Amino acid sequence: MTERTELVEHGQLFIGGEFTDPLGTGVIEVISPHTEQVIGRVPHASEGDVDRAVAAARRAFDEGPWPRMGLDERIAVITRIKDAFAVRHEEFARLISAQNGTPYSSSVMVQALAAMMVWDSAITVARDFPYEERRDGVLGPLLVRREPVGVVAAVVPWNVPQFTAAAKLAPALLAGCTAVLKVSPETPLDAYVLAEIAQEAGLPPGVLSILPADREVSEYLVGHRDVDKVSFTGSVAAGRRVMEVASRNLTRVTLELGGKSAAIVLPDADLEAAVAGIVPFAWMINGQACVAQTRILAPNSRYDEMAEAFAAAAGALRVGDPLDPTTELGPLVARRQQQRSLDYIKLGQQEGAKILTGGNRPASQERGWYVEPTLFGSVDNSMRIAREEIFGPVICLIPYADEAEAVRIADDSPYGLSGSVWTADTERGIDVARRVRTGTYSVNTFSLDMLGPFGGYKNSGLGREFGPEGYGEFFEHKMIHLPAGYREA
Repeated sequence: MTERTELVEHGQLFIGGEFTDPLGTGVIEVISPHTEQVIGRVPHASEGDVDRAVAAARRAFDEGPWPRMGLDERIAVITRIKDAFAVRHEEFARLISAQNGTPYSSSVMVQALAAMMVWDSAITVARDFPYEERRDGVLGPLLVRREPVGVVAAVVPWNVPQFTAAAKLAPALLAGCTAVLKVSPETPLDAYVLAEIAQEAGLPPGVLSILPADREVSEYLVGHRDVDKVSFTGSVAAGRRVMEVASRNLTRVTLELGGKSAAIVLPDADLEAAVAGIVPFAWMINGQACVAQTRILAPNSRYDEMAEAFAAAAGALRVGDPLDPTTELGPLVARRQQQRSLDYIKLGQQEGAKILTGGNRPASQERGWYVEPTLFGSVDNSMRIAREEIFGPVICLIPYADEAEAVRIADDSPYGLSGSVWTADTERGIDVARRVRTGTYSVNTFSLDMLGPFGGYKNSGLGREFGPEGYGEFFEHKMIHLPAGYREA
């Protein structure tokens, strides 16, 4: 029997580094996707609360000590945040699993320790970053500086709330920026743990605010005239809206959006290893991951063999209570997501695809927003189930004739976020990786390394997160012309 999460209630918002009463009376009720019962209540931030948070961030950036501290001083504070994640990682994992249905068996790593690794990796990048450099210009010597961009609005989704928050806050804060974090109404409870950690770590007043709110309040934050930079993770439709609203003030944006990534299994691949490597990352977070390998490309010569192997592995995934440590696939975050997946399953059948496993609500679950792990075979890449991001446990197995066609199919998508290739010849795999137009790629593995750039081509977004490339998104570049013949003393 799994331990149930008790009702968690918070009556205040974290604004400018302090817990304070909200201006409005709105309340967000957090619903368990497993029991469909209320497991938490927090205040719903209003536009007035956004004004207070942005004003605090503006003052802290323009007048406060944070941007003026030495890098080592900021690193010391961020290190305390990172270390607190290590101490409280199980608490984060349990809270997030209870809210969005991620199986606890993977939540410890995916939801908690991975977030800690983001904070840690950002520290590594910050230490070696070129904040100021000398160049020989055409007309004389130059000094090129990278200076913090200012007030950052960080808007994060419900699927990996702490991971995406860390991807934005860690580099922003280390750069010397101040930030307002807007968290999803589906997963606000873990944000309060982050607020406690930030307060205890010693962030100066105004540097960080955390606001749970809906899309309307998010839009108000994104369009706020005192915000200098927006870093957003979410759907393509929402990303377009963010870009549109931010453009009114010419606010800089980074957008990490959706994906429909392809895992190419070449004819020479070790099938057992490919299945073991792909399945966890096709159905990760119950299929609710932008980088999920949602299209599996199999050669005609081995298609039936691969269809049988992948269907067997998917069908064997243990579905159940996300807080049960033996569960491998939990419920979707909300009823709307469950219905969306079921609608796509019906559409796939209408398009002529064949269900190899799954396709229904699991009989083992009397309640909760569950959908069986579903694998479609006989899929043509022109079908909507192969082109549109479902964001649920519905995967397509697509046949191809040769390597050139596999690359063509992988690229025949409005997205370009992730992908992988599986082969006995690593050099051949690297060649495939170079040819596929996508932001991140893996050969005989699947990983997301926080010291390298992460982001997408095409509709998968703008800009990058992680590594020096992602860190650089939080800086402005200044060129200072020096007099001819100047040499530093």
